[in-house]
Amino acid sequence: MSKERRAYHFIYNLLWIIAALLYPTRCIGREKMPEGPCIVCANHSHALDPLFLAVAITKKHYLHFMCKKELMDVPIVGWWIRRVGSFAVDRSGGDINAIRTSMRLLKRGEKVMIFPEGTRSGTDDAVAAKTGAIRLAGRLHVPIVPVYIPREKKLFHKVVVRVGDPYYVDCAAGDHEIFSMESEALMERISALREETK
Repeated sequence: MSKERRAYHFIYNLLWIIAALLYPTRCIGREKMPEGPCIVCANHSHALDPLFLAVAITKKHYLHFMCKKELMDVPIVGWWIRRVGSFAVDRSGGDINAIRTSMRLLKRGEKVMIFPEGTRSGTDDAVAAKTGAIRLAGRLHVPIVPVYIPREKKLFHKVVVRVGDPYYVDCAAGDHEIFSMESEALMERISALREETK
């Protein structure tokens, strides 16, 4: 087991205890997670969403989170993010390093987690998503796994995370409009999971 994976398991165990005490987390559809490489895409409304997602998926599925680069400068947090194998993305424009890192991980058979909205959203309505996840999935022919994380989270109340069916996108090449349409379809899939959770 790599140092990154050992660190991930260590952090996961700590997070599991915190989640069990403060935010009991339940996952519906966890069995749909592929064994091989994939891109996990979820809606994003709370700073703790990575915690809920990791706990819901369980440490069996090692997730490499794509994080905004600003987090890397946060004391302790940034250090741990690097230790567990997550990596930074510059949201101000196309970050070639983040793309290359994602491709390297996926080709190695790993799972990459991307919040396609690019930032936290305060609404349950589907919003415009970035096209990076779609481009990667199409180019490398790996499945996308849509996941819904509820926006409303209350202390000592259950958080129900729902995993959707993995699917492939057929757009290895194309113009921005095609990628944008596929990104919109992805967010609609995530919104549909919200309706199934009600």
